[in-house]
Amino acid sequence: MLVEKLGPVWVVTINRPERRNAVDRETAAAIAEAFRRFDEDQEASVAVLTGAGGTFCAGADLQRFAEGEGNRVSAEGDGPMGPTRLSLSKPVIAAVSGHAVAGGLELACWCDLRVVEQDATFGVFCRRWGVPLIDGGTVRLPRIVGRGRALDMILTGRPVGADEAREMGLANRVVPTGSALDESISLAQDIARFPQATMRSDRQSLYVGEALEIEDALAKEFELGLRNLEEGRSGAARFSAGRGRGGNFTDI
Repeated sequence: MLVEKLGPVWVVTINRPERRNAVDRETAAAIAEAFRRFDEDQEASVAVLTGAGGTFCAGADLQRFAEGEGNRVSAEGDGPMGPTRLSLSKPVIAAVSGHAVAGGLELACWCDLRVVEQDATFGVFCRRWGVPLIDGGTVRLPRIVGRGRALDMILTGRPVGADEAREMGLANRVVPTGSALDESISLAQDIARFPQATMRSDRQSLYVGEALEIEDALAKEFELGLRNLEEGRSGAARFSAGRGRGGNFTDI
């Protein structure tokens, strides 16, 4: 597992290309620890999760599982794939190349956004082997694509290409093959340029609000928003001085 820091952007790379970046126990622990450090780093704003060698992640390492050395499985602490139970305060972008299947699909769904190469494939491929989704797949996937489409993927295990993934909302961007990492870093840098407190508050409101009735969700949004009015006032002053006019996102 590799970590590269590009100013406010962290790139976390699953580095087991010889196993198509299937995640074993040690790798899962390393990924989770990397994202804890990212969330704690005051200089870090956005992270990118990717895989080495042209594959995002083929899921858990089933060979190690079959040998009796499977990933950590406990109701407490980290998930089997590592960071899937972490609730970060900052956004993460998945740079998806090759396959994001089984636990790899669950990792991609844990991320906030997914930048997907044209020839990439998603799928619940573990359906073939009777291995369950226990890293948030049955929870996050339907929230992203809706119940019907999630059930189609979960029940059949079929491969879903990039264009279909974009149509259903699983892929936020579809990019040429070989460019997902660069495009994800560029997107991360764009997000990192925004005032961070308000952006993180709005992100938190969205996630918290999913579990609330609309009246409670609106009240929570208001509560969180009030905390960042000073940042908004500072931004309004820059706008008043002529910055960011005409929808300009760079001169802010």
